[in-house]
Amino acid sequence: MGKSKKSKGKVRKLPKTKCCVSKTRCARCPIRMLKEGTLPDGYTVKKRVLVRADGKKVKKKALQKAA
Repeated sequence: MGKSKKSKGKVRKLPKTKCCVSKTRCARCPIRMLKEGTLPDGYTVKKRVLVRADGKKVKKKALQKAA
């Protein structure tokens, strides 16, 4: 009776928009993802905040499409 979710293969984790400054980096930490190379193309981290390389604001909807 409820809605069923369709699986689309492997789901990529989205990075947080701001680092939580935890000593052990969480799975969605933008700093950790940048170091591993799993951050979506066109995004980088400055002062513990996720930013777009072209200088525009980070929006969660656009981030989902990029990932």
